[in-house]
Amino acid sequence: MAVVIRMKQMGRTHRHYYRIVAIDKRQPRDGKVIEELGTYDPHVAEKDKRVTLVPSRIKYWQGVGAKASDHCQVLFDKFLKTWEEREAEAAAKAEAAKAAPAK
Repeated sequence: MAVVIRMKQMGRTHRHYYRIVAIDKRQPRDGKVIEELGTYDPHVAEKDKRVTLVPSRIKYWQGVGAKASDHCQVLFDKFLKTWEEREAEAAAKAEAAKAAPAK
C-alpha cells in the first residue's frame, strides 16, 4: 500500500477546513484515512493558530516511506519545529507530574 500525507477537505461551502491525514494514495480526496496527523484552517486570522500537528506521528509516517503533498510539506517546514517543542514540553510536564509524590 502506497501511503501519502495530504489534506482531507472538510467544512462547508466557502468555509473550508482541512485535516492533515495519512491515507492510501488510491483513495479519493475525502476517502477513508489511516490516521489523522493534524489540522489546517486557513480562515483563522492569527497565522500561528491555523495549524495543529502531531509531530511524532508525522515523523513516523515519513520514516516508513510516506511522501507529503506539496502543501503539507510547506506547512511542515513552517510549523513542525514549533509543534515538536510543544510536544516535548507536554511530555516533560507529564513526566514531572508522574514523578511527583502523591499527597
